[in-house]
Amino acid sequence: MNRLILIVFTLFTTAISAFSQTDLNTDPDSIVGEYEVLHQGECAKVRIMKEEDGTYSARIFWVDDMYDKHGRLRLDKKNPDKNLRDQAIDSIVIMTGLRYDAKKQQWGGTKIYDPTRGARANVHCEFRDRKGLRVRMTVLCFSQTCFFRKLD
Repeated sequence: MNRLILIVFTLFTTAISAFSQTDLNTDPDSIVGEYEVLHQGECAKVRIMKEEDGTYSARIFWVDDMYDKHGRLRLDKKNPDKNLRDQAIDSIVIMTGLRYDAKKQQWGGTKIYDPTRGARANVHCEFRDRKGLRVRMTVLCFSQTCFFRKLD
């Protein structure tokens, strides 16, 4: 009897977890918020916002290591756009034009900028659980996944 109760409880909690994940992926605005990101040894905080045109954008607003060894604010020196290389690392826009795809229940249709490499990649995002946004970056046939942990 105890074993049956344990099995039913496990199935019930798994179903609730799966429903919660699906629930986040069915609401386009659930992506809006603040996230902590650990990528390539850098810890940063990113804010995803909804724009007036219905798309989403993401901006870095905090970086763990904002200053260089001389105490100066680090700049986006690896940016392929030379006009943006003097931008402070704690205010870089990493995505614009992110769109929700209701059929796939994920966000994508744009590129993400990786300031640790100075590269842009196609991006697709989806929630894996209530706090974890899976961000998959792809260039040609090479992909990398990182997770944004929701702070809200």
